[in-house]
Amino acid sequence: MENALFYYQYSDRNSAQWNITIDKNVSRGRTNIDYPFIKAYRVEPVLVPLGETKGSINHVDVRIYDRDRTICDVLRNITKMDKEIFNKAIQGYVKDLKKIYRILWRMQKRVKELIGVWL
Repeated sequence: MENALFYYQYSDRNSAQWNITIDKNVSRGRTNIDYPFIKAYRVEPVLVPLGETKGSINHVDVRIYDRDRTICDVLRNITKMDKEIFNKAIQGYVKDLKKIYRILWRMQKRVKELIGVWL
């Protein structure tokens, strides 16, 4: 998630670890990797491809979540995030002219509670 926030310029901090989203049914042993540092977020299988797109980081093509899915992940993980990163991410998203709200409306109640006044 932090990598996508940096990619979309919603954060000025580039994480030292790679964040990946995987099917919650995948064995934990498959993500136990010492280097590079990887943090795996486990979700329901139907959520893994939702909002997936392609991007380029350091001239390497990667699969990355789009802006809306990234903010949904931020909202879902609010208690695990640094408050400064959360605030910058939301403010960056609100100012971003390329956002489309497509996925956010699936989380309409949560969005309204947390960031509705900014939208």
